Amino acid sequence: MEDAAPETGELVAAGGEHIAPLLKAVEERLQTEAAGYGAPLQQFGEATVAAGGKRLRPLLLLLCAGPPQGDSQRAELVRAGAGIELIHSATLVHDDVLDRADLRRGKPTVVSLAGRDAAISTGDLLFARAFALITESGDPQSVQLLSNACSALARGELLQRADSWNSAVTLERYLERCELKTASLFAAACAIAASITDEPQLQLASFGRRVGVAFQLLDDVLDVSGPAERTGKHRGTDLLDGTITLPLIIAREKDPAIAALDLRSLNGASEAGLLCDQIAATGALEESRAYALALVDEAKQALPIELDDRRRGSLELVANSIVARYC
Repeated sequence: MEDAAPETGELVAAGGEHIAPLLKAVEERLQTEAAGYGAPLQQFGEATVAAGGKRLRPLLLLLCAGPPQGDSQRAELVRAGAGIELIHSATLVHDDVLDRADLRRGKPTVVSLAGRDAAISTGDLLFARAFALITESGDPQSVQLLSNACSALARGELLQRADSWNSAVTLERYLERCELKTASLFAAACAIAASITDEPQLQLASFGRRVGVAFQLLDDVLDVSGPAERTGKHRGTDLLDGTITLPLIIAREKDPAIAALDLRSLNGASEAGLLCDQIAATGALEESRAYALALVDEAKQALPIELDDRRRGSLELVANSIVARYC
């Protein structure tokens, strides 16, 4: 039986007494940024930020940075953490527009409540405020790191759209998409922390990148395994959208019937659920989880030797929690 995933409070406590107050300050800054531009966008920005999940990316940034050295560095870390989370929130709003999604984490999306134009504008506002926060620090390297991550996010989304319904998508192409669309922001969070605190940037970014790919890979597993009450969406949503993920790639290699199937032929959630059962029967979910576990092990090995035991332990705990939460 797998170990239970650590709760967020355990991850925060593992990083030291400074983490909880910093995360609270990040949360307060997020609320300020989301609410600071008045109606009608205020309500959508606030709702998007409020629905924001575990704040994993800001937490990674703060854990990589360690205790801040003085008020100036503390403020810089809070701005960077809020900026990273605003970028993440903006991508979710824009993803929902592209996917015409009605729900996000079990709640109505901005696009379902207010339409395409309002959703696009909400995402744009969150992007803009993220860069405003980062530039307040006057650190051009942090701005460059965030800019590179946003460019990668857009490229990853374009690749995913280009790959829709394509049965010839390879493992290498899929992993490239994961690196661009998801892992780039994890890597940026770790690298920006290193830039602010003069830690080894390349190793921390490598840790974040591997953890980010594992995160996306296991999210794709969850689309097949469900259940809906855990994911906030029906099983096989990616299949209905024509999105090619690792479980499907592996299952196609094992089952000729799945390999011959055109995803366009799926008729609704019921048929998508049946295909999910077929994919699971091939052992593809177990292989995908094993692949993610190997990436997490690589991530932990990539951590710089200069890190103190507490930071190393807290980052390893975050990496382990990503796998444990999905297994």
